Amino acid sequence: MMCRLPLLFLILAWAFPVQASEPRLVGGERAFVSSVVDGDTVVLRDSIEGMTQIRLVGLQAPKLPLGRRGFKAWPLGEDSKSTLESLVLGQAITLKFGGRRSDRHGRILAHLFLNDGGWVQGEMLRRGMARVYSFPDNRAEVAKMLALERAARTKRQGIWDHPFYAVRKVKNLHPHIGTFQVIEGQVLDVAKVKSRVYLNFGDNWRTDFTVTLSSKVFRLFKKAGMDPMAFKDQSIRVRGWLRKRNGPMIQASHPEQVEIVK
Repeated sequence: MMCRLPLLFLILAWAFPVQASEPRLVGGERAFVSSVVDGDTVVLRDSIEGMTQIRLVGLQAPKLPLGRRGFKAWPLGEDSKSTLESLVLGQAITLKFGGRRSDRHGRILAHLFLNDGGWVQGEMLRRGMARVYSFPDNRAEVAKMLALERAARTKRQGIWDHPFYAVRKVKNLHPHIGTFQVIEGQVLDVAKVKSRVYLNFGDNWRTDFTVTLSSKVFRLFKKAGMDPMAFKDQSIRVRGWLRKRNGPMIQASHPEQVEIVK
């Protein structure tokens, strides 16, 4: 049977503490996909009335304008939407949760599973139709998702064959400030200044790319078995929104944003 509307409201009301290590998926509510908004958002219809929007947590699919004036669609946005439609449109799915259960837009944040057990997030990543976009309060299954993304990128599947989504090097990042990027480079120095740690990728921290961690985030890395102070001379891949603080900067909020490049 499809889940009833009051039950969905109950899901959103539950408090779900984030585990610092080995977060896992919980839940198992059933629902029905009535439409697809884009490559990472669907609308569910329950058995009584109304419709509920679901954000496929952990993914960032190519964005579509969706009524926003002046917004230019990202490359392969329609392809990503079509791929998700082929997977879930008109299907009964199971919702599972790995952290915070709703966002500021009122959407439910969930992992979706098909009747045959297929993981929708995993399939979108495997086909190269989305990239990993994780949050400190929703970290379950991110390691698996990163592995699927890496495999798709190696095969140049989907978005990974388009320069818009290329993994950036640490030079010439200024044109990409204000966008979400995946960036790869060697950490030349690690500095702790007061309560903040800085991973410096160039000789001049005033102009070159930097990743910064607050003391709280630094402790989260350590609890996850990663010591940012040992990143010096290592090649890492980091993802996040690129800001300008002196030079280009990403402010890390959780360990899954950083991958050691073997």
